[in-house]
Amino acid sequence: MEQPHVIVLFGATGDLARRKLLPGLLRLFEAGLLEDARIVGTSLEDVDTEHFVAFAREACEEFGKGDVTDERWAPFGSTLSYVSQSAGPSALAAAVKEAEDSLDVDAAEISRLHYLSVPPKAALDVLRQLDEAGLVERSRIIMEKPFGTDLASAQKLNHRVHEVFDESQVFRIDHFLGKEAAQNILAFRFANGLFEPIWNRNFIDHVQIDVPETLGLEGREKFYESTGAYRDMVVTHLMQVLAFMAMEPPTSLAPGPISDEKLKVFRSMRPIEPHNVVRGQYAGYRGKPDVSDESDTDTFVALKVEIDNWRWAGVPFFLRTGKKLAEGARVISIAFKEPPLAMFPAGSNAGMQGPDHLTFDLADQSRMSLSFYGKRPGPGMKLEKLSMQFATHDTASSSGVLEAYERLIHDAMRGDHTLFTTAAGIETLWDLSRPLLADPPPVRSYAPGSWGPNAIHQLIAPHAWRLPFERSWRDPNATAQ
Repeated sequence: MEQPHVIVLFGATGDLARRKLLPGLLRLFEAGLLEDARIVGTSLEDVDTEHFVAFAREACEEFGKGDVTDERWAPFGSTLSYVSQSAGPSALAAAVKEAEDSLDVDAAEISRLHYLSVPPKAALDVLRQLDEAGLVERSRIIMEKPFGTDLASAQKLNHRVHEVFDESQVFRIDHFLGKEAAQNILAFRFANGLFEPIWNRNFIDHVQIDVPETLGLEGREKFYESTGAYRDMVVTHLMQVLAFMAMEPPTSLAPGPISDEKLKVFRSMRPIEPHNVVRGQYAGYRGKPDVSDESDTDTFVALKVEIDNWRWAGVPFFLRTGKKLAEGARVISIAFKEPPLAMFPAGSNAGMQGPDHLTFDLADQSRMSLSFYGKRPGPGMKLEKLSMQFATHDTASSSGVLEAYERLIHDAMRGDHTLFTTAAGIETLWDLSRPLLADPPPVRSYAPGSWGPNAIHQLIAPHAWRLPFERSWRDPNATAQ
């Protein structure tokens, strides 16, 4: 860590803090990246520091890695303190000052990181509280999605944020981009002379970004009634991954040039038209306490995105995500154009198993697979689909992999915007979404445990969805993909 920090964790007793943030902060501390830091938890719950430290330890025991012994916990636990938000801005300011004083360095050398793990409607109240507490100076702020629900609300939110914080201080988090695999796209594209020359419309037929989820919305129906799958997942997650996949080479891997190239992708996209979108809702969603019997909320969405620039003109990008689907996955699949196959004899299987694919699995332990045709050993010309695969956990450095939230918190502490979303990017995406939001197609029912409404096959035709895979990822007990 480059300089001492005080991290103020809003929503410190919430679900995200319990599952990801507190275990992540423990791991960063043990990695030597939070040595000169103090963590001030705050939420609406009226508890004291002792209770918060016990809560944090239980969270790390349940969702962290390894046994949390007294010896292991003591150094990290001593960095924690707590103040209730109901105590007001002055109490928060006093808690932060006390934390800064305990670092025993000049206050001017201490940076502040405010993590807003709160519902979107509460974010503006937190901004006001930080302003009134005098905690804007020397600080950066991490904000959770969604960043508005349409263009007008996004512009209003950004305006309110910028009344308190400069854009350079704001880090809009997308944990998808914090994953090793998402960053591996940049390394794969720009560090290898083999792939960058063919990363364009001349060689790539279509691209799929597929993020199905098996979980439902139990307990989150009220939130989803005001958002839905498109607002919750597509604008804030899938489009950001698409930008990494489709961007032009930046002048450097510094935050500014990468953000510029991502924004160029968004500005090259055609507006999202309703006829290019399939919306779905799983059977059983309606009728819950916070859901109308006529609810039109999408728990599933699939869409075709078109990018009008020289690199991607004519190459469709198909995006799909939804709740209560057959499998949980986070996959980018790139289908290459097929060559002429006239020289192969009948019965050779040439072209019978679809195009060659380059697949990125965005799981925490990232994987890549390149599929291609090869000759089956034996007499005659019989082809079969083969693959070359790479997995992060196969490398000697796999133990050093940071989880998404851990990496992004550390990046925000260093002021690195590379993996975060800008105000201009978010507003551009909401602007492109206006045709869809103004006239959304009706939601189609789908059975829990399926892959969504049947209309998704007409959307992608004459292509086919890559998921479900016909063959599993390779491991010691499985066949190759």
